Amino acid sequence: MIAGLEPLTLRMANLPDRNAILEAHARHESSQQRYTPSMKYRELLAVVYMRLAEEWGLPVASEECEAYGRTVEQNWLAFEDSAEVLAHLKQHFKLIILSKVDNLSFAGGNRRFGVEFDAIYTAEDIGSYILVDRNFDYLLEKLTGIAKKEILYTGETMFHDHAPANKMA
Repeated sequence: MIAGLEPLTLRMANLPDRNAILEAHARHESSQQRYTPSMKYRELLAVVYMRLAEEWGLPVASEECEAYGRTVEQNWLAFEDSAEVLAHLKQHFKLIILSKVDNLSFAGGNRRFGVEFDAIYTAEDIGSYILVDRNFDYLLEKLTGIAKKEILYTGETMFHDHAPANKMA
């Protein structure tokens, strides 16, 4: 994400630190998700990029915004140990993805995981982002024959992952 924002941030006179960039991104992303819950993630990221440019007083072309929207499928990396850990878990558990991104963006990133998931449910499939109960309801409907107590939900962020998942418990 930070690398994808460099065409914007490198033009800034006073480059904010990494945390400030990520916080600004998260603020615009969550706001846009609330207002356009069915927008494809790559399109949403293009809007976020435009909003960041506006906030930072930088001119930006729509092509640059759209290019940032494509960075998920092209450049966003999995964590360094993701492939190894997922391969180990796959030997013992079913692996299911509940993702906030669109199908095309996830397909690009999925190649980096190096494992075949048992099921993949994206925001595009569901029609809303992961921060709403609807996504977890959708997931639970698909997981027939599996009790909630048998599900281990893991995620990266409090906002997109842990807080919403608590509603599943």
